[in-house]
Amino acid sequence: MTNHTAQMDFFLTQFSDNKQLQVFHGFLFLLIYLEALMGNLFIFILVTVDPCLHTPMYFFLKNLSSLDVGLISVTIPKLILNSFTHRSIISFAGCVCQLFLVVHFAGCELFILTAMSYDRYVAISHPLHYEVFINMWVCVQMVAVSWIFGSIFGVLYSAGIFSLSFCGSRKLAQFFCDVPSLLKISCSKMHVIIDVSVIVGVLYGLFCLVCIGISYAYIFDTVLKMPSLQGQSKAFSTCMPHLIFVITFLVTGAIAYLKPVGDFPDLMDILVSVFYSVMPPCLNPIIYSLRNKEIKASVWKFLWKLYHYND
Repeated sequence: MTNHTAQMDFFLTQFSDNKQLQVFHGFLFLLIYLEALMGNLFIFILVTVDPCLHTPMYFFLKNLSSLDVGLISVTIPKLILNSFTHRSIISFAGCVCQLFLVVHFAGCELFILTAMSYDRYVAISHPLHYEVFINMWVCVQMVAVSWIFGSIFGVLYSAGIFSLSFCGSRKLAQFFCDVPSLLKISCSKMHVIIDVSVIVGVLYGLFCLVCIGISYAYIFDTVLKMPSLQGQSKAFSTCMPHLIFVITFLVTGAIAYLKPVGDFPDLMDILVSVFYSVMPPCLNPIIYSLRNKEIKASVWKFLWKLYHYND
């Protein structure tokens, strides 16, 4: 069989075959995308312009917001366009870029979430040594490491997948190009590179999960020893949204990549992928901002300055 991979297009799965429903889905995901885009960009701008938020915690939050914008922008605009035009085609080059960027941003985000858990651990369990362990130089190094890991995994996964042959069906059981759906339609018998890449990715995910788990174990131990109920409440309100975010991201991502792909598109598989690629960028502005007093104060300050500037 001849491999015509480089000249072929792939067909993505729509949420419905009905054209009216496709338009409805297009508008729905357009609203979701705009909410995630505006919310995360607003956090990025707010943390950048407000000197009161120039702390390690908000530095990580700003970088998380930028990664969320990248992650959701890789998949959702194409889904919206396909829904409005009733097409489901993505070019080979587009599929390569999409896979690389999804893995890259997801890998970066996982490390940033781990760094944020370590930041909270030091702030709560060792507040007197916080500036020693966590300073801006350390934060910059952590962000740089996250981008390096993300790029490495992006290259490994995309190189591993697109070194395979695709000479049969071009229909992907997913609304974007991901590893499981591309593996399903590959006619190559040997998947050594991508198998090794997946194993390394799983170990990386487990390492981050263990680090996050250890950080929160120490955090909860410290919080429960606090004599003040108000202090406990404040610490839990700061940490629980981050923990919920991490669990949602890791569990749905693990299910999406480790669950066998069926012969036909499965709505449940698509929904799981929505949870790890779409929901985290949408939830980030809500769980990190709406319940955060410093962010609220900064928002009112920003709006007050904007009002007087226009006045």
